[in-house]
Amino acid sequence: MDISTRPIKIISGSAHEGFAKDICEFLRLPLLERKIFRFSDGEIGLAVNESVRGTDVFVIQPTCHPVNENLMELLIMVDALRRASAWRINAVAPYFGYGRQDRKARPREPITAKLVANLMEKAGVSRVISADLHAGQIQGFFDIPVDHLSGIPLLATHFKRLLKEELREGQVVTVSPDVGGVVRVRRFAELINSEIAIVDKRRSYSTANKSEVMSIIGDVEGKIAILVDDIVDTAGSIVHAGEALIERGAAKVYACAVHGVLSGAAIERIKASPFVDMVFTDTIPLPEEKRLPVINSLSIAPLFAESIRKVHEEQSVSMLFQSKPKRRQGELF
Repeated sequence: MDISTRPIKIISGSAHEGFAKDICEFLRLPLLERKIFRFSDGEIGLAVNESVRGTDVFVIQPTCHPVNENLMELLIMVDALRRASAWRINAVAPYFGYGRQDRKARPREPITAKLVANLMEKAGVSRVISADLHAGQIQGFFDIPVDHLSGIPLLATHFKRLLKEELREGQVVTVSPDVGGVVRVRRFAELINSEIAIVDKRRSYSTANKSEVMSIIGDVEGKIAILVDDIVDTAGSIVHAGEALIERGAAKVYACAVHGVLSGAAIERIKASPFVDMVFTDTIPLPEEKRLPVINSLSIAPLFAESIRKVHEEQSVSMLFQSKPKRRQGELF
C-alpha cells in the first residue's frame, strides 16, 4: 500500500502495541520510535526518538484499563508531538474510555465523555478515529472531525459463516441485552438476516454495573440466540440475559460485543455462563489470564488501517461506515 503524499508516522502508546503493529503491517509502515518510562513518583515520561516535523501522525492508544494511565499517556504523547511541530495529530482510540457517562442521568453527575473530549482537543488532537462509541452523540462532544467506525459488520460476518445452515433455516434470533441496544441489534440482524428479540431489564442507577432481567420481548423458544452488545464490562448483564434466554427455551446462546473490557468478576461469570461462544474484536487487548476456550477475538485492525489510509490520503471514509461495505480484491471486509 503506497502512501506517498505528506509524510505519515504511526506511534503507539503502551495500551495495545500489538494492535498498532497489526495496523503498521497492513499499511507496510514502521512504528515511530519512542520511549515511555515512569519517574520514581509514578509520573509518565516520554521521549520521541524521531523527527515528526510536518508529518501526519496517528497515535494508536485505546483508553482501556488502566484507564487513567492510558488516557494520560495519550495526552502526553499528543502534547509532545504538537510541540515537535507535527502537521496533524490523529488520535486513534479503538476503545474510548469514560464514554459511559454521556449525559446527566441524575443531579450532580459529571459528563465524563465531554470532559475527555475537551482534554484531547486542548492537548492538540486534530481528529479522532474510534469504534462503537457508547452513544452516538459523543461525536458531537468534539469540535474536530470524528470517524466513528463499527465492529458490528465484522461480528456479523463471523456468525454468518459460523451459523450458515441455521440462518438459512430461520433458526437464529439476534437479541439485544437491553432496550437501548435495539438499533445496534437491528443492524446486526439485517446483516445476517434474522429476527430480533429484546431483553427488558431494569438498571440500578444507585449501583454501577447492576441490572435485573424483567422479561423477554420476542420469540426465542427453540432458537439459537445471539446476544449483541457494544461493551462487556463485568459481564453481569449479558450473563443474566443469557441465563434468561435459556430459561425461556432458547436452544443455544452465543454472545458478542465490540469491546471486551472484562473487569471485576467478568471471567468467573463467563466461565459459569451458558454461552457456547463469546466473541469480541481486538479493540482492547486480551491478556493471557482472561483467555478462555469460550472467548474468541476477531481482528478489527484492517478496518482501522484502511481508515488511516483514507484519512491520510484525503479520501472519503463513508464506505467504511456502511452496513455492507463493498469489497475489493484482497480486503478482509
